[in-house]
Amino acid sequence: MRDNNGDRMFTGASKYILDDELASIVNISMRLELPLLLKGEPGTGKTMLAHAIAEALSMRLIVLNVKSSMKLIDALYQYDTLTRLNDSRFGDSKRDVSNIEDYIKMGKIGQSFVTPEKVVLLIDEIDKADTDFQDDMLDVLDQMEFDIIEIDKTIKAMNRPVIIITSNAKKDLSDPFLGRCNFHHIAFPEPDMMRKIVQVHFPDISRELMDNAVQAFYRMREIRGIEKKPATRELVNWIRALKSDPDFNVKDLVKGGIPYLGVLFKKSPDHALARNAVSRARI
Repeated sequence: MRDNNGDRMFTGASKYILDDELASIVNISMRLELPLLLKGEPGTGKTMLAHAIAEALSMRLIVLNVKSSMKLIDALYQYDTLTRLNDSRFGDSKRDVSNIEDYIKMGKIGQSFVTPEKVVLLIDEIDKADTDFQDDMLDVLDQMEFDIIEIDKTIKAMNRPVIIITSNAKKDLSDPFLGRCNFHHIAFPEPDMMRKIVQVHFPDISRELMDNAVQAFYRMREIRGIEKKPATRELVNWIRALKSDPDFNVKDLVKGGIPYLGVLFKKSPDHALARNAVSRARI
């Protein structure tokens, strides 16, 4: 689909359901060429949105997984001094050791700049980085260029990427950073939206199984003391497990039975709490 200006619009992907508000902020961010910052609890589809945009618009996806120890230069480029030293010592490389550029490797942001086609750049979990990394990164993304000091060369973006930035809201982002992005908070899906998501993944699912599985899933999320609540991907995998079990009967869910708790809960304390809650409910 295209807008009135002829630009391609994002309306969803084969396995990604989104509401009108999220679709609007994605499309306006692409039109204004601004980074889109997504916040929300883990499992709400922030990361998968970038994959969906790339799929729907037939664009390559480049993913920068932010680490707490990461420096901005690592996301831009790396100078492989060790390989150059080895090449100079042993002399069996086809590279010219006098040409430093042969030993420059682009990082994820650098790759998004030098690729000849427009790409989607996902900067995942930006809240893990320190404030300097965040602000300096947006300087580079604003200017669409950076310098490689070792060869005195400026790399300018061939195309401005579609930039999606995610945050799990574990740490506040700086005001300058927030001021240079569009923002959207992805709330955890309501049951009606979750049913639509389940329907996409399981087109042939019975209404009885879908309704009872979704109801049981939300009950499990409400157990007090749970540290890592099951997310959409856990629900999808859980339903997949239920459907693959020839001995499973949906009536078990109606009676309060919750098989395969280990698919829903990945931490031992959470699993124990869920198991106890299910046992009490069935007494």
